[in-house]
Amino acid sequence: MFVYTLRRIVTMIPIIFLVSVVVFFLAHLMPGDALTGKIDPLNANPEYIADMRSKLGLNDPIYQQYLHWIGGFLHGDFGQSFVHKMPVSDLILSRLPNTILLAVIAMFITYIVAFLMGKYAGRRPNTTGDYGVQIINYLALAMPSFVAALLLIYFVSFQLGWLPATGSIGSGVSPGSWEYIVSKVQHAILPSLCLGLLPIASYTQFLRNDMIESAQKDYVRTARAKGTSERKIYNKHILRNSVIPIVTLLGFDLAGIIGGSVIIETIFTYPGVGQLFVDSINNRDYTVVMGITMLLTVMTLLGNLIADILYALVDPRIRLD
Repeated sequence: MFVYTLRRIVTMIPIIFLVSVVVFFLAHLMPGDALTGKIDPLNANPEYIADMRSKLGLNDPIYQQYLHWIGGFLHGDFGQSFVHKMPVSDLILSRLPNTILLAVIAMFITYIVAFLMGKYAGRRPNTTGDYGVQIINYLALAMPSFVAALLLIYFVSFQLGWLPATGSIGSGVSPGSWEYIVSKVQHAILPSLCLGLLPIASYTQFLRNDMIESAQKDYVRTARAKGTSERKIYNKHILRNSVIPIVTLLGFDLAGIIGGSVIIETIFTYPGVGQLFVDSINNRDYTVVMGITMLLTVMTLLGNLIADILYALVDPRIRLD
């Protein structure tokens, strides 16, 4: 396991390097530059603009600009945000807890709901309840996340008033208090539910189909022939084997949910990394865009590694070394 993990980490290095090259050059192909977000070129003195471009290194050859940026990135310096007037690393860290909370709640909802629905449908195939679960799954798979977000905002927030629709914390709440924690969770439930909607449908259907298939295998027939109760057969033999592939998807979910939060956080005006990414693109704050893109890249690679490691841990038949 250690050798495999070390080998995978080593293979991440050239991938991160290639992504950094693509991200850097794509950012420089976009209209404007870092100076655009720092001053108003229409009203500033041309000499001042030229001096600022020289100080920012914008007149250097493109490869020198890349080496300067990637060197700072390796030392934890993502550059300076010209819109927020602060280091990019500090800016991302200030928004990251909100996005992590969103991801944790989304994964919790996803796995609990998918497990309960998949288990119910898998034990009762081709019944009214099974058909009802499948209808819900197909609707969830066909519905885009932004449509689900708008529906939840309208019905749950505006019509019923159960949960807030925007922001990450209520007004007048003292940080560190119990009301603060409750408010943070309440503001994260609706966007988390939208993030987990598609995985819930996928995992429910996957677990249901796998349980039905496993119920026809020889070891299940043998257990029934020995007089083992149906409850023990489903819980010990069928469900335990069927849930293994879903557990291994945890690593992929970690990266996928954080990446998918870009749209959801924008709709709910939730101050996380996703909304910061969209705002930075609109404001041409390219250092922030590059920093967040690299963060998502690293999270995706780590998610894939975690998924492979979990697969080996939950399934003793797999030996990665």
